[in-house]
This record gives sequence, structure tokens and C-alpha cells, in this order.
Amino acid sequence: MLVLDEERTRAALPWGELIDAIAAMFAGECVMPVRHHHDMEVPGEEEATLLLMPAWVPGRYAGVKMVSVFPGNAKRALPAIFGTYLLSSGTTGEMLAAIDGGELTARRTAATSALAARYLARPDAAELLVCGTGRLSLNLLQAHATVRPIKHIHVWGRNLVSAEKIAAEARELGLPAKAVSDIETAARAADIISCGTLSSEPLVRGEWLKPGAHLDLVGGFKPSMRESDNEAIRRASVFVDTRAGAMKEAGDIVQPLKSGVLKESAIKAELAELVRGTRSGRSAAEEITLFKSVGAALEDLAGAILAYETVTGRK
Repeated sequence: MLVLDEERTRAALPWGELIDAIAAMFAGECVMPVRHHHDMEVPGEEEATLLLMPAWVPGRYAGVKMVSVFPGNAKRALPAIFGTYLLSSGTTGEMLAAIDGGELTARRTAATSALAARYLARPDAAELLVCGTGRLSLNLLQAHATVRPIKHIHVWGRNLVSAEKIAAEARELGLPAKAVSDIETAARAADIISCGTLSSEPLVRGEWLKPGAHLDLVGGFKPSMRESDNEAIRRASVFVDTRAGAMKEAGDIVQPLKSGVLKESAIKAELAELVRGTRSGRSAAEEITLFKSVGAALEDLAGAILAYETVTGRK
């Protein structure tokens, strides 16, 4: 069985190929049962979450990701997310690979946002704001810079020192990034705003969004989490990775649906429809678009297959 640690997983998932692999999986016939979502008590701290995400392509590959999310790890200088992906043959059930789940999750999440941006962000989008300083942040700015001609990147976080660290790492990769302390000013200027936080209160206000802006919401994966306010929902054309996931788990969608700010019929499309061309994405240069991602097991499977085939040379 192939075992890929964090570094080997990262090397096996180049951005362009990963974005294309996820697009192909959304367009294909992947079987994706509803994921298991369990809250776990952590005495004296915020609850943790255990996620189990199975998926398979009949006759080809099958896999399951096991992920734990511990928000309290921020106090320990540890990542909030740990996980492992187990890939097996879809013909025999033979275990093929164990892949670092944290790196796979971070890269496929960012790649999915970049895939959505292909359809939703303006082609000339040049200014990017990334909100959050966790593991996703560096991945999000790299992925978006792969699909759009990004010339300026701002990184905002509640801790400016952490934001400066992410910006410095981005500059080492050749990306034009700098940390900012004023989220409103940066958001008002941004062509793309990408949020990867665990916030339970809105960070980005709809009134800040300029005509033509694209708002990418990644971090919130529970109904209690929120990265945007109701005004952002009112002003934007709303898109999701999957309707089933977003309408059940994403606070940025669940809460507006519950309050009546958003109607289910107003969700323009899910990502599979954009990729297959059955529904359109951005329709005008001045249109404000919003994409809410909660993650789908097929994204992990696409990344796991790509990593396995990249390393082994098998197809």
C-alpha cells in the first residue's frame, strides 16, 4: 500500500491538474453518499467534529476520508484539521493508498474554489483578499492565482502577525501578497474575496462588495457558522458546491433560508451544473457572485486518485 505523507501529497497535487481532476469528477458519475457528521465533546473547549466522507467511481476507485476538526487547537499552535484518506480499488476492494488527509483537504478545498471562480469571477479579476490565517489561506491564494490574473493579494486575519506570516510565505512562492489590518478597505477594493475561517459571526458585509466582485466562502461547515451577512446574500447571485450539502450544513446558506432572506429557488446552480454547462455562471461584468463551499467527498476522491496515479504512474 502506498503511503503519502504531507509533503509527498502536496507534490502529487499540482494546482492545474488538481482543478481539472475535480472538474472531471463533478462532470462524471461519482457515487457520493451523505457524509457522516458527528459532534464530539471536548471538556472545557468548543466541540470538535468527526467527519466520514465516502465516495466511489463504480469499477474504478473507492475511498473514504476520516477528518477531525478541533477548533481549540489554535491555542496549542496545532492545525484545526487532521485526517487520512484511504483509497482502494473499485474492482477488488484492495487497499491502494493512505494519503495525508489534512493536505488533501486543504488543496482540494482551494482547488474547488478556484474551479468555481473559473465560472463566477470576472476574467480580469486582479485583486484578491484572503480572510483567515489557517492552513487554507496559503492554498486559497495559490489556487485563485492559478485561474485568474491576480496582481495584488491582501491577507487579513484577526491576528496581524499571523497574516504577515502567510503573506511572507506567499511572497516566497513568488506571489504579490501583503498583510492588512483593515478588512473593510481591502474588501471594498477586491475583485475576489476568499474566506477560510471558522467564524460564527459575519466577517464580510454585503455593502462592501463592489460591482463585479466574487465572494468565495469556504470556512463555515456548520449551520452555526457564518462568514457573510444577509446583505451579501441579497446583493449576490448565489452558487454552491452541492445543494444538498450547502442547504443542510452551511450557515451562510441555512440561516438566510430559514429567515427568508434567501429562497431555495434563488440558488442559481451547483458546481456540477456549471461544469456540465447545464446552468450558466456569471452573466454580466457588474454582477456580484457568491460561492458557498462545504466540501464534497468526490473532491477528495478526485484528489486521491490524482495523487495515486501521479506517484505510481498507473491510470
